[in-house]
Amino acid sequence: MSGLSAPLPKGPGRMDSDLLPVRHMVQEAIETLSSSRDSSQISRALQAVKGYLGRTENPASVKEQEEFIRCHFTTFLQCLTNSLSPDCLGQFQSDEEKELWASFFLEGPADQSFMVLLDAIISTRSSFCLNQLADVLEQFLRRDGLSALMWEVCKRQTQVGPPVLQEAILGRIVCLPDHLANKLQGGNRPVFFPQNYFPLLGVALVQVLERIFDSLRDGLDCSISFVSQVLGKGCAHGRKREILGVLVPHLADRTQSDCIWQRMSWRLVESVPDRWMEAVVCGFVQSAGGSAALTRLLGNLVLKSKKAQFVMTQKLLLFQYNYPTAVLQTLLGYLALESMRRPLLIKVFKELLEVWGSSSALRHSPVEQRLYISKAILVCLSHLKEEDLRSNRPELLTSFMEGMKCHLDSNSPRIRLMGMVVAECLSEKITPEGPALKFQYEEDDEIKELKSLLTEKPEEISAGDAPGIKNGIPAASPREAPKPIMKEVPEEVAQGADSELDSDDELVAYDMSHDKELKKTKAPTYLRDCIEILTGPEDADRYEAAMTVLETLVRKNAAAVREMGVELVKVLLHLEEKSYIEGFVGLRQSAMTAIVVTDPIPVAQYLTSEFYSVNYSLRQRMDILDVLAMAAQELSRPVSPESKQPPQSDGSRIQFTGSSPSDWRKVVDERIKSKTRRFAKGRSQAGPRWAPNRFGPVAGHFFFPLLQNFDRPLSTFDLLGDDHLVLGRLAHTLAILMYFAANTVVATAMGKALLEFVWVLRFHTDTYVRQGLLSCVSSLLLSLPAELLLVDVAEELLETRFWLADVAEKDPDGESRRLAVQNLLLIESLKKRLESPPP
Repeated sequence: MSGLSAPLPKGPGRMDSDLLPVRHMVQEAIETLSSSRDSSQISRALQAVKGYLGRTENPASVKEQEEFIRCHFTTFLQCLTNSLSPDCLGQFQSDEEKELWASFFLEGPADQSFMVLLDAIISTRSSFCLNQLADVLEQFLRRDGLSALMWEVCKRQTQVGPPVLQEAILGRIVCLPDHLANKLQGGNRPVFFPQNYFPLLGVALVQVLERIFDSLRDGLDCSISFVSQVLGKGCAHGRKREILGVLVPHLADRTQSDCIWQRMSWRLVESVPDRWMEAVVCGFVQSAGGSAALTRLLGNLVLKSKKAQFVMTQKLLLFQYNYPTAVLQTLLGYLALESMRRPLLIKVFKELLEVWGSSSALRHSPVEQRLYISKAILVCLSHLKEEDLRSNRPELLTSFMEGMKCHLDSNSPRIRLMGMVVAECLSEKITPEGPALKFQYEEDDEIKELKSLLTEKPEEISAGDAPGIKNGIPAASPREAPKPIMKEVPEEVAQGADSELDSDDELVAYDMSHDKELKKTKAPTYLRDCIEILTGPEDADRYEAAMTVLETLVRKNAAAVREMGVELVKVLLHLEEKSYIEGFVGLRQSAMTAIVVTDPIPVAQYLTSEFYSVNYSLRQRMDILDVLAMAAQELSRPVSPESKQPPQSDGSRIQFTGSSPSDWRKVVDERIKSKTRRFAKGRSQAGPRWAPNRFGPVAGHFFFPLLQNFDRPLSTFDLLGDDHLVLGRLAHTLAILMYFAANTVVATAMGKALLEFVWVLRFHTDTYVRQGLLSCVSSLLLSLPAELLLVDVAEELLETRFWLADVAEKDPDGESRRLAVQNLLLIESLKKRLESPPP
């Protein structure tokens, strides 16, 4: 073992004659251990040598003890481990003799004992010797051997010492659980488990720091750099939670009232090597429990260490996004607490706002990271002062306007909501004198949390600025209303009031639950009347009456719909939204769906042709897609033969009021569950009634016209350009049409065409479009027979599989990765089903 057994030089070439007995005694003891099997002789030799440790009644002189520890102790310990055997320990007559053998490791210098023990454990092969050495090492750990070991190294660092030995000790301390797990394997001890060992290491670090504190208080020199190295290597080893969970609370408590502990804590972290600084800083930020505590623990570390500054201002804010909101508040509050660190806070705020306003970053980062950056911006706003914002207003306004535009242009409702909230808060702070920016949206828990970040945490408000404290006396909170004074009421008055209330109970209230509001205008009876009302002069009452009964009239008059269905759907498509009609969008959508279901071919041909026509808004084009999808769903439902009327619209339709295709994915998940084989006793429910799929014969009229011109831009409509919201909705609609055309004649042609559509757009930069393409693949796999997929389109499916694997691994959007993994599992399931022999 390099560095431990070699004696240090001692001046002139010859040894002091007073120290020769030490050498002779050690040599005799080594010869006895190597050759003798007499337990009493071995005990006498060990007892004689132990006098050089100063733990006997007649200890050796101090000079002899130093000579033994410096030149002979490591060699003697190695002899003890080499002579270890069942015969050797078996000859000891008592436990005291066995404890005498182990006492050299437990009572001698901790650094040499630890290194010899661990090296012997690593090199030994005998199970008996391994267990005995593991027992001694366990006792060493339980007797605070780690703290004694680190204290020996800290004392030695004040002198000139070999750095190789320190590196070896450092590696052995941190990697001890790995070494013991490799050697003991199934027989490993609980104390050597990482979850138990590293908290023990944290306790040892606390004990060493206490010794260093006592040494500094007494005016003695002591080095803390080795403790910093142990801390850094342990945290970088992936065990910062276990170590800092013990260390940080102790430091936070001791630094509250003692400036020496504050300086020790600062030096402890500053002395961590740069290669381990990130793990330590991240651990302290997570464990500090507040910006004030973090300031006491780190001081101005962010200004002294470039590595720490990069971690705290870049890595934790821009590169990572899995930390809770409390970590953001602690970190940014730390930057805001001291005037010397506030320039870094302003710099961080500008960089965050720049990333928030980047359309490229918005496209290539997951929603969770956008939420994390939005939270960081709002926390920064809560700490920035008005003069800080005023001096940087032009630059901030530029990033603010760019960010608000790219967020509002996003296809994700969640991204748009986050953009609205952040934009409102930024406009209020950056331009307080201007008109307030307000958006209309419904607040959920996420939005409420974002808005709450504008207020500072209570611990970050100084006592002098606290609104509830004035002249040291807590003031009454303005939000707390004074409690009313309760006066006694005479018993007679109370009884009289009760009797009057009891008399009202004899009246029976009328049942008004089925009452309907009286209409001034009579509802139309014929479809032609509805067309005349909707195309004539606007009359609110007549409009509402016509829209209310329109779907019912369409479903009851199939012959009239076949005659004027295209005309009626054209009127509804161009009809402007009437805000005074409750549920107008749903009424119009249901009526158009009923028209398509009643007369599918001509109406579907009209709608698909108008989808790529000019002079239509994006809202109208998406209305066309929604109506086609819901009509396909209704046509695919089985209808009882004895039923004369098609089913009325209900709440089970796929809703497309937003851009999120969650309902469509629920349908796909249910289909996957239905294809999962389960074994059960008996039938849980009656089987479905069989009926032909009415969507099958007309599916081509819905599907293929939508695929024809998607790559041809118009003057006001470009699917491959800026209108990616409609492109994403088109992809989801095609997936739905494919799904409802399952097991039909035209499904094969639809599947091949859909696969080509997916392949052309597979690298689209918009998240919503990619999700639509992955939904197309899902519907394709669920709708076509496995034989066709794995035989007729095997080459295309193989290329699609490679693309899905790439998406599952690299796509920044979590939902896209989930869909890709789901499709890969479907492909594997189809492959196994095709390869399995028939029953």
